Amino acid sequence: MSIFSEVGPIKYEGPDSTNDFAYKVYDKDRVVLGKKLGDWLRLTVAYWHSFAAGGGDMFGPGTWTRPWSGNVTQEMAAARADAAFDFFTRLGTPYFAFHDADVIADAATLPEHIDNLKKIEDIFAKKISETGVKLLWGTANLFSHPRYAAGAATNPNPEVFAYAAGQVRAILETTHRLGGENYVMWGGREGYDTLLNTDLKAELDHMGRFLNMVVEHKHKIGFKGPILIEPKPFEPTKHQYDHDVAAVYAFLQKHGLEKEVKVNIEVNHATLANLDFEHEVTAAYAFGIMGSLDINRGDPRSGWDTDQFPNNAQDLTPAWLEILNQGGLHTGGCNFDAKLRRQSVDINDLYIAHITGIDTLARAVLSAESVIKQKKLATLKAARYAGWETPFGKEIAGGKLTLADLADLAVKKGLNPKAVSGQQELYESIIAQNQKV
Repeated sequence: MSIFSEVGPIKYEGPDSTNDFAYKVYDKDRVVLGKKLGDWLRLTVAYWHSFAAGGGDMFGPGTWTRPWSGNVTQEMAAARADAAFDFFTRLGTPYFAFHDADVIADAATLPEHIDNLKKIEDIFAKKISETGVKLLWGTANLFSHPRYAAGAATNPNPEVFAYAAGQVRAILETTHRLGGENYVMWGGREGYDTLLNTDLKAELDHMGRFLNMVVEHKHKIGFKGPILIEPKPFEPTKHQYDHDVAAVYAFLQKHGLEKEVKVNIEVNHATLANLDFEHEVTAAYAFGIMGSLDINRGDPRSGWDTDQFPNNAQDLTPAWLEILNQGGLHTGGCNFDAKLRRQSVDINDLYIAHITGIDTLARAVLSAESVIKQKKLATLKAARYAGWETPFGKEIAGGKLTLADLADLAVKKGLNPKAVSGQQELYESIIAQNQKV
């Protein structure tokens, strides 16, 4: 019997429901701007926080008792897979995501690691066939083992670089065979703690070469999904090379990868970079590298990556305005890269956390839909930029006027433009007034 068999399946019961184990907002079949809500969200459960973690933190060991706690054998890995897919189906989420190290028995060598991955791949393939739950993306854990203390692709030791290549090839091929729709490269320790012992240019060059090799292998095996980089400014290193979306885009341009690689944006990582989540989303679309989302939140008084489940729809609404206006996430999804609090030791806490997070996301999407249908915000923004739609504005944007031409025109016409209100409070009131119950 699964440890999750007491609850579920989780159903939509509407806003008047008092059932803790029911969706109040998330109706996957509700049509939003011509597409089902479930298709906009493409909900995904993170295997690592929900099934591989133990509730530990830097001040103490794990507090969650699971049948696979401790050293993981192949039998325990299989039992964890049983529990995970039971949870996915009861929750009603269509996707899951995982690191290689999350899902396999403990391995002492790279060949053993690859063999264990093949064993769990066979189990996953059967589970995917039986349940219909699909793989949003796979990735390699290139940060937990002591060998990666100084990074993987950026490690000063080329043997570590080669070992990491072995891990990535194995999990990229596994992701491909399992029908994964994306592959993520999170540079968990691709950065530095001090520049005193760091050759920054060499490390960035090595990281670029590694990523190019991954893309080359993707094409070699016929994997069609995008490779995704997940930006993060710091933690665990003092400075991560994939600091934010703009830094990633510059790196991709430098190495000729801007047409090949996209980003997986995490809410809490944007917060750590002192950026708004909607900024990162909007920038990714502007650069043409929008990929997927890790959905969570940070604590406003903590300067570290707390990975909490989202509970504030108004905070997420501006990002969803952009996503809806841009047509969605395509091969990406909303992955709950979020974990229970250390004191949340009951297995049902995992249900409550995901249900609340899913309803929060749904509420943000419905609020964004309301704003779009109201058209007031779009009308205001169009009016603010209307000058660029005039013949004069189009001449400037089209490159038909030089700097000298414009300077002469400004003098000749005696231009003296006055300040115009940006109406920030009005724009913000539109978001606040369109929050859905």
